[in-house]
Amino acid sequence: MNHDDYPDSYIRGILNTVKTIAMVGFSPKEVRPSYFVFKYLLERGYAVVPVNPGQAGKRVLGQTIYASLSEIPHPIDMVDIFRSADQALPIVQEALTLKPRPQVIWMQLTIRNDEAAKLAEEAGLKVVMNRCPKIEYGRLSSEISWIGVNSRTLTSKRARILGTGVQRLDLAHATMQGGATDAALRAAKSRNNDS
Repeated sequence: MNHDDYPDSYIRGILNTVKTIAMVGFSPKEVRPSYFVFKYLLERGYAVVPVNPGQAGKRVLGQTIYASLSEIPHPIDMVDIFRSADQALPIVQEALTLKPRPQVIWMQLTIRNDEAAKLAEEAGLKVVMNRCPKIEYGRLSSEISWIGVNSRTLTSKRARILGTGVQRLDLAHATMQGGATDAALRAAKSRNNDS
């Protein structure tokens, strides 16, 4: 994989298939980028598991914070790394001990560790470096263009409006009411079953 230029189909494929994301380096401070990404992905229907040893046991937006990946009591599909590049290798090594293993290692903006990426890819995991899933989701769904950012996605089709309220686009470019993507519907059903 060329980690300097990812095809949109590769990123879209990851974001369409993962359901549970462990965010290593999550901060409960509302002004931190990890908090923005955490909240955004939750709103898009992903199950996001915050990982921060200094905050373990606390809850944020209804989610329990864990001290490490190995303490998460259920399988995860993707590990989103919000730590410095030198911390990526030990995080990948821990991720590879999980049963079942995650499918994806995602390193946030400015984070690149080729040794960690090679280790993950040799174990059969997909790897993304120096990208943000929030930005990529917004770009590929064209949501980001609503605020004037060039998403590099061209279409002459007008998004359909389905009902009232906040409109959200999914990654297939269909407009859905209130974030009602497949992942959002699964998350809502899970929350209703827990109540």
